[in-house]
Amino acid sequence: MRMKWMQAVVFVAGVAAVGAACPAQTSGNGQAQANAATPAPAKAANEPEFSIGAGFYEAMNQSTNGNGTQQTTTNSGGGMLELRFIDRPLMGFEFTYSYNSANQTIAPAANCSTYLDCNTIPPLKVKASEVGLDYVFSKKFGSIRPFAVGGLGFFISSPNNSTYEVQTVVRPTYIFGGGLDWAALAHFGIRAQFRDNFYKAPNLSSFNDPTGQFTSTAEPMAGLYYKF
Repeated sequence: MRMKWMQAVVFVAGVAAVGAACPAQTSGNGQAQANAATPAPAKAANEPEFSIGAGFYEAMNQSTNGNGTQQTTTNSGGGMLELRFIDRPLMGFEFTYSYNSANQTIAPAANCSTYLDCNTIPPLKVKASEVGLDYVFSKKFGSIRPFAVGGLGFFISSPNNSTYEVQTVVRPTYIFGGGLDWAALAHFGIRAQFRDNFYKAPNLSSFNDPTGQFTSTAEPMAGLYYKF
């Protein structure tokens, strides 16, 4: 599943690159002369840029196993809001907020000892939110801007109308990824990216001990942005 999403992101980025690379068609000498007289947007590429973006992704969660507990989180769709400021080439920052359903099961590991322990598998309904502050490393080439991001944030797991008790847990998380912006219009563009989040698995229930392991949530994503 993760490989299919990565292939989809690469495909969207490739379509954007091909669209930006196609030369504009002229209709007559007058139009060709006008295009030739238009200066290249070199200065615009170096100007500060502020944008608001919204993307949709598939949260692909890694399961953890430790301290006699097997923690399995289901994959689910989610969304993310980005506020991004590019100060100059190779330097920018962004603030992000994302949300997805993080329903999971907490089960005893294979070496459980009693019947009660071995058959206590509560399904937990959980919602996951994340806030992040990232450094954005990018370079603009015409209407194409490839970028890489890296930063820190907080991964917040909280109850979502769960039958079983779920406690809210906040974990620091490491964020990294990369993608491609395509300025399809003067102010609107398409953004395709792949992000990953690395954090300690939350101990959401008192039924079992926490695994004590680190886990990750990969987010292949596509969306739109508006540039001011």
